[in-house]
Amino acid sequence: MSERTLFDKVWDYHTVGTLPSGQTQLLIGLHLTHEVTSPQAFAMLRERGLKVLFPERTVATVDHIVPTDNQARPFADALAEEMMQAIEKNCKDYGVRFYNIGSGGQGIVHVIAPEQGLTQPGMTIACGDSHTATHGAFGAIAFGIGTSQVRDVLASQTLALSKLKVRKVEINGKLQPGVYAKDVILHIIRKLGVKGGVGYAYEFAGTTFEQMTMEERMTVCNMAIEGGARCGYVNPDEVTFAYLKGRDFAPQEKDWDQAVNWWQSIRSDEDAVYDDVVTFDAAEIAPTVTWGITPGQGIAVNEAIPIPDTMPESERAIAQEAYQYMQLTPGEPIQGTKVDVCFIGSCTNGRLSDLQEAAKFAQGKQVAEGVKAFVVPGSERVKQEAEAKGLDKVFVQAGFEWREPGCSMCLAMNPDKLQGTQLSASSSNRNFKGRQGSSKGRTLLMSPAMVVAAAVKGEVADVRQLL
Repeated sequence: MSERTLFDKVWDYHTVGTLPSGQTQLLIGLHLTHEVTSPQAFAMLRERGLKVLFPERTVATVDHIVPTDNQARPFADALAEEMMQAIEKNCKDYGVRFYNIGSGGQGIVHVIAPEQGLTQPGMTIACGDSHTATHGAFGAIAFGIGTSQVRDVLASQTLALSKLKVRKVEINGKLQPGVYAKDVILHIIRKLGVKGGVGYAYEFAGTTFEQMTMEERMTVCNMAIEGGARCGYVNPDEVTFAYLKGRDFAPQEKDWDQAVNWWQSIRSDEDAVYDDVVTFDAAEIAPTVTWGITPGQGIAVNEAIPIPDTMPESERAIAQEAYQYMQLTPGEPIQGTKVDVCFIGSCTNGRLSDLQEAAKFAQGKQVAEGVKAFVVPGSERVKQEAEAKGLDKVFVQAGFEWREPGCSMCLAMNPDKLQGTQLSASSSNRNFKGRQGSSKGRTLLMSPAMVVAAAVKGEVADVRQLL
């Protein structure tokens, strides 16, 4: 028997050779790029007189710096406009497919590639963005890379990488009502730590993941990086194939059956050998909220903020830093914490199913007085599909703003920013200091449904009370 994981198989299939450093020279099947990490990489090519080796394997869009309210050009932010002009010129000069604003295909890079069928099982995928792990939901090996590596992929379609160990993260059972994929990954990071996955790829396995939709799996894989893992993936199955069938770039007609056969062959063997295995019970996972300044500082919504004495010694210093920055008191319940801004969107939770679930809880409700709440679709297609279903009207009637696609307040490289010490209930992926645009701004991560509950109550609330 083979005893190989999907990671082993995909890595071996894409190995070009072994470098003198001992690293693998790995072929990258799909390269995704955006306006923030690509200008310097293209400039390096020009300096060396190099071409993009396989322009058909690179796909570009704009997402990070795009305003979500007024998208008229030139942008009010001169630097953002400069980045826009750079990616427009670079894609034109080098023959790279580019989804610009108004093309119908623009959006957050980790939303548009799956929805168009560009992301497929068995691929190696790279992008100058840390949340590239998202694409692992399809059974791909997907890495975030730095700007010099973006250059390397453009010039050679390969990367120099050291092979990772593989940890199987197994969860079995059915999630309770009001518990979502976001809660699952926050629970995993809470238990294993933000550095627990360093040196690993995470294979998410078990009946809980098997029961998830592709968009839910993408949410989990998206945040594997927040647990320290370089990538996270789910073995492809019938759910994967049903999602991909008929999409723009998916195999068609007779090629489809051949592709599915190959995709099934790359699944981890039943007797696959892992470097580590951890297991959780789905029934133990509750709606989860972060209280601190790392995604690992999370608790169930009905729990109290941890007291230092109850923590491992190694976690107490960062906890003290978090209490001070977040202006929260150890031992106090997280539920009832007042919120100022409520944001639904990002590459973690800006897909159609996220908006549909959030709209269920917004229907017939009203955003609390003094709370700013807004919804940012993950792509132009998501926006169009949501509007066709009337979701925009549900949100607007409830007091939410309905915006244009982009990364928005996830990282605030655009006009969507917190002000002063505002506290945000956010469906995004990072709660680092200053992450959402203010050096004193505070972020609580939670599911889109939980964000709606917070918006309606004006404070952190248990979404199960709205069921």
